[in-house]
Amino acid sequence: MHPDPALATVEARTVAEAERVQQELRRHLDLTGGPAKPPRLVAGVDVSYDKTSTRIVAAAVLVDLTSGVEVETVVVPGEVTFPYVPGLLAFREVPMLLTALDRLDRSPDTVVCDGYGIAHPRRFGLACHLGVVTGLPTFGVAKTPFVGTYAEPGPRRGDRSVLRDGDNVLGHALRTQTDVKPVFVSVGHRTDLDRVTALTLALSPRYRLPDVIRRADFLSREALRRGADPSRPGFRAPQE
Repeated sequence: MHPDPALATVEARTVAEAERVQQELRRHLDLTGGPAKPPRLVAGVDVSYDKTSTRIVAAAVLVDLTSGVEVETVVVPGEVTFPYVPGLLAFREVPMLLTALDRLDRSPDTVVCDGYGIAHPRRFGLACHLGVVTGLPTFGVAKTPFVGTYAEPGPRRGDRSVLRDGDNVLGHALRTQTDVKPVFVSVGHRTDLDRVTALTLALSPRYRLPDVIRRADFLSREALRRGADPSRPGFRAPQE
């Protein structure tokens, strides 16, 4: 991971500051397609919150697409430092996710987030934010659409329809499993919609959501529930 220090250190304390930062970072967004070489190492990231306190846990799961093997996992505990504001969740989650990604021994070729890329009111969701500050190709896979309209895709795995806001294409409503609700795929940074749609299917062989996101969600929730501290000697990530 090779973040631009000038971007990675940008912080916000208020909603107004966060919206200004978001607009500034959006100027650095690259939607031209990114690397020509298909990714091999893909990281899935997610965050879990304690509903009764400010505790938060982020998790990153790295898999090798060629073998399907889980290469590495990282779990990072912390504290929430920004209020819950729809459209600004990146300011709660990105600092923790940066730490999790930085602790991976190997840098991913692509990162998939449980959330949105450009399918966002200001076209700059969590996946865009994380991509810009890390320099990594990123995309988002969400369970529900945040903005835009779409036609219901066909019923079979791989069927898709375009998620639009007026004339703007924001992503795909994608059926990852036959007769299961679609997910909503959107580009984050340095990649393209066709590639991330194919990646989403490759990462979702059995379930609705990509396995790396499901695994990151499980690890973060379990660490939060157990009060686990990954910095403690002898810590082992829980297994499903």
